[in-house]
Amino acid sequence: MTREQFQNLLRFFKTLGDESRLKIIGILATKECSVEELAALLQLKEPTVSHHLTKLKQLNLVTMRSEGNTHIYQLDSENLQNISKEVFIPEKIASLVQDIDNSAWEDKVLKTYLEGDYGNKNSAQRLKEIPQSRKKRLVVLQWLAKKFESGVNYPENVVDEVLKLHYTDYKTLRQELVIQGLMQQEDQMYRLTP
Repeated sequence: MTREQFQNLLRFFKTLGDESRLKIIGILATKECSVEELAALLQLKEPTVSHHLTKLKQLNLVTMRSEGNTHIYQLDSENLQNISKEVFIPEKIASLVQDIDNSAWEDKVLKTYLEGDYGNKNSAQRLKEIPQSRKKRLVVLQWLAKKFESGVNYPENVVDEVLKLHYTDYKTLRQELVIQGLMQQEDQMYRLTP
């Protein structure tokens, strides 16, 4: 999502983040209304309703037509549907955070549960404890899985030796790597899950 698209989306949510504007949209979804009618329905002053309508018009959510001296407003349902199709799909919503560092949380978990200098690959890094939280445990297990090469079959004793370097209860770690689907076991041989 471009910066401009992001700003437009932000403006959209800010505009609809007002109770009166949402009510106006709701009313206009069922019928056309003048400023005077909307003011009476919402128990607001006409200038206030006009202000809200101006904000909604800027987003192309409402249209206006004249009937003599009266302006009649209606919801632009086609544009609302277009916005919905353009924005409210998982890929578009996910693109809102494309500039977020997704590894920040994992780094925090590892710094919490590892002894030694986490940033220094040459430093001996030992696990303080196995996290109780499933999500945190998975982060630690993924870190441990990186200690093995992909496509290589490891005998159980070799897996145990690698895991012993990082935690005393290596058997639990080995079992968890298999349970979490990070490693496969067959006949006392282990390999990373592709």
